[in-house]
Amino acid sequence: MRKRVFIYVSIAAVLLIGLTFSLMQRDIAENEGDEQNNVDTPITQPVSEVEPVLEVVAKDLGLIWAIDFLPGSSRLLANENSGSMHLIDTETLEVIKISGTPEVASSGQGGLLDVTVSPDFEEDNLIFLTYSAANEAGHTATYLASVTLDLEEQRVSGLEELYVAEPFLSGTAHYGSRVVIQGDYLYMTIGDRGDKNFDDHVAQDTTNVLGTTIRLLRDGTIPEDNPFVDDPDVLDEIYTYGHRNSQGMTIHPETGAIWQSEHGEQDGDEINIIHGGNNYGWPVATYGCTYGNGQDIGVLPEDRDDTINPVHYWECGSGGFPPAGMVFYDADGFADWQGDLFVGGLAREYLAHFRLTDDRLEELDPLLADEGWRVRDVTVSQHDGALYAAVEGQNVSIVRIFPEH
Repeated sequence: MRKRVFIYVSIAAVLLIGLTFSLMQRDIAENEGDEQNNVDTPITQPVSEVEPVLEVVAKDLGLIWAIDFLPGSSRLLANENSGSMHLIDTETLEVIKISGTPEVASSGQGGLLDVTVSPDFEEDNLIFLTYSAANEAGHTATYLASVTLDLEEQRVSGLEELYVAEPFLSGTAHYGSRVVIQGDYLYMTIGDRGDKNFDDHVAQDTTNVLGTTIRLLRDGTIPEDNPFVDDPDVLDEIYTYGHRNSQGMTIHPETGAIWQSEHGEQDGDEINIIHGGNNYGWPVATYGCTYGNGQDIGVLPEDRDDTINPVHYWECGSGGFPPAGMVFYDADGFADWQGDLFVGGLAREYLAHFRLTDDRLEELDPLLADEGWRVRDVTVSQHDGALYAAVEGQNVSIVRIFPEH
């Protein structure tokens, strides 16, 4: 009898140990957030050994669409959607309005959009702008231009139109538009202008540049080694196609890979690594669905072998994100953030923080989550090691996230 009781007790102990181990494994898996589509449960453990501090740098500037630092400087350029450009000294907090900016069509999602400082600014004083502008009929397109910035005169001049993303259209949605420069090459995102014809969509029509990434030389000419230059069915300037509306683009500081953030329809937002010559799926392959009724659009990306799958996505029913400007952290302020990706969130109203491992993204605790701000753009200062974000809400325009000392 005593032996039988001992056996029962032993079995119960083994079952209890097994149940405890199972629960521990489940907790570990939930905390790690292994799956790409577990976007609603970021990990909860601390991700920085240094506590980040938030400070407002500029207020009441209107909707700031893009920010970029002058090389090796505390001075930041900020493009206001309405057409104004500001130069902000992030040490003194002085804000100077820069004159001479191009005339823009600032209705809907249009206006003065991206600003990218030339890597050789100390020699050429060039900055690159994207913006929407109208023709005589009042229809608009996305423009790319270079201008010379005179810091003493506090103005830009010598505007040179480098590219116009035709056709001109009557709508005011989905202009793109981000620019990055890598060596001699300039990459620019162009939106699909809100096309709703999912059966015959402009982003899958390579005889136009809507819904594409284009690659040019810095003077606006088309490189001879672009991926489609020998294809008569594709415009020579197209680098990738099948995009909906990419409002973020950045270059990985170590690998040199180009990353983009892209808006989906209802949800279906994406983060992609851009490889020339490829189709990124919109709208034939997407995790998104139609506004309102949530119907499928095309097929899931993994069900096609002729399109590129996103690195990270927000599938239909997740609530979406949608993503805006993005940057990899590569300064000295936060040692444990080296190589991490930060992506501005619009509807979610926070700055997403991702850690990259083998081209997979793990979402960490977000920044600015309690402020109620839409985050339009983000950049890194090599001058002070801080993150700077352009935000919308409560009359705040630009904030700084820096390490507590």
